[in-house]
Amino acid sequence: MYGAILGDMIGAPYEFDRSPKTKEFPLFSRGTQFTDDSVMTIAVGEALLDTVGKADEEIKAALVSSMRRWGRRYPHAGYGGRFRVWLRAKNPEPYGSYGNGSAMRVSSAGWLSNTLDETRRIARLTAEVTHNHPEGIKGAEAAASAIFLARSGAGKEEIREYIVSEFGYDLSRSCDEIRPTYRHVESCQKTVPEAITAFLEGSDFEDVIRTAVSLGGDCDTLTCIAGSIAEAFYGIPEEMVMACRARLPKDMLAVLDRFTEKRQEPETAFHDPFLDGNALIEAAVHAYHAEATVERLSAVLEAIRQRMHEDGHFMIPVTASEDGTEFIFRTVQTGHGREWPAAFTSPAEYRQGPPSRIISNFIDELLTACIDTQSNGFILNPWGESFLLTAELIQMILKKEGPANE
Repeated sequence: MYGAILGDMIGAPYEFDRSPKTKEFPLFSRGTQFTDDSVMTIAVGEALLDTVGKADEEIKAALVSSMRRWGRRYPHAGYGGRFRVWLRAKNPEPYGSYGNGSAMRVSSAGWLSNTLDETRRIARLTAEVTHNHPEGIKGAEAAASAIFLARSGAGKEEIREYIVSEFGYDLSRSCDEIRPTYRHVESCQKTVPEAITAFLEGSDFEDVIRTAVSLGGDCDTLTCIAGSIAEAFYGIPEEMVMACRARLPKDMLAVLDRFTEKRQEPETAFHDPFLDGNALIEAAVHAYHAEATVERLSAVLEAIRQRMHEDGHFMIPVTASEDGTEFIFRTVQTGHGREWPAAFTSPAEYRQGPPSRIISNFIDELLTACIDTQSNGFILNPWGESFLLTAELIQMILKKEGPANE
């Protein structure tokens, strides 16, 4: 949810057609603060955390309760007129809105769901409690779907094609075409497509934020939506996360921390038996960290070699190419500025870092492919006790597997 909240904060000073219409502006200034977009993002996130696996009516009841509680806690955050009435109503009912509020608060649905169908169902529920117009529901489903696809490793063209085919939004215009005449409009129809376009054109998280602000319009909400998708696709630089946290009260931070913990919980539905036994490698790496001797380095290589003989797997984080036809290894930068493809020995090691689409493959095939493609090697378990499995070390492992040793 940090992406949505950062988008809201950074876009807030430029709301109501005060955008500079350029990407050159200070990211953080005296006017950088959260608005109703962040408050409702937190409210929806808390409700969904409280109702994981529950029936639709229970989820909707929790949403109403949470949104009204947080709205009363922060009554001057900048809510729209009809939503303010809903917050105070004795018996709150949906009011047929197609405003972009349904899309700006939905980001947690894209993270807490396990499938695209579930994502859309939960997103629909978050909209229906207020914004039950078909366009309001569509906006929420489209934003959440883009987040789910982005965090699952889909390429930008795959995301574009899904949004166009499923929701009918026009994503053919470039930001340069949108920018000159775009003005403050608070409907999903004229906010969600522009936010998704800003994401599609951005080159990293910060660039998506700057691109969204440069469009203008309902700047905090548009950038909130774009930022929520960009977080799922790119992640967020740590310094921007810290800047976000510094501007939030403790009660919001508590929900964010709980949300982060939930995202990092172990997946219990699937067990990969090809990863069983990789504790042997982890133990050898631990011993090598304790004392980096030649003997203990050899023990690491021997542990990897043994797991090869046992048909062991490594987990590889990947992203899909822009056209969705191939996977690209995600990389980690070491202290010397070099980029290394990451590999993990177990789900526990993988979950210590940011989420990603994962493929699992035989260790011997990965090592052989590394040599065949003249790659530098891999970094094993980069978030924990890491080990740099260089091409030279891989050559040593594979050389011992040659004909003379069979």
